[in-house]
Amino acid sequence: MKQEQIKTLIDALAASDLAELAYSENGCTLRLVKQSALTAAAADAVVRRPVAARKSSAAVLLESAPLAAVAAECLAPLYGVVHLQSAPGEPTFVQPGQAVEAGQLLCVIEAMKMFNEVRAEAAATVQAVLVQSGQEVEAGQPLFRFG
Repeated sequence: MKQEQIKTLIDALAASDLAELAYSENGCTLRLVKQSALTAAAADAVVRRPVAARKSSAAVLLESAPLAAVAAECLAPLYGVVHLQSAPGEPTFVQPGQAVEAGQLLCVIEAMKMFNEVRAEAAATVQAVLVQSGQEVEAGQPLFRFG
């Protein structure tokens, strides 16, 4: 699959009302998911889980609290290998307890030899880093938890 084809598919998804797009060619499949769709699906899943399941899940939810009380999570926008620092031996982009600003770089996900920056959507404090550098992550997998 050529880079131009991938860009065309990304642009097509962005311009459409679709939440997800899959394309297969020569045994390779590319699956694109809009980040807002992933966030909404994850929030919906937390709300629909029974109380017993919520207590053991990664999402922190107070028994009688509204959805706004759920700890915010940054989800992986795509499948790939997560990098929490710019190079081995360098400091991590963010760490627990650190305040981040909207747009601040949190990590980089390497997929198909391309590096995709993951940035904070809003100002918050990092509560937990839920992955390790070099780990493979799935699209929609929580990477960071904010408080």
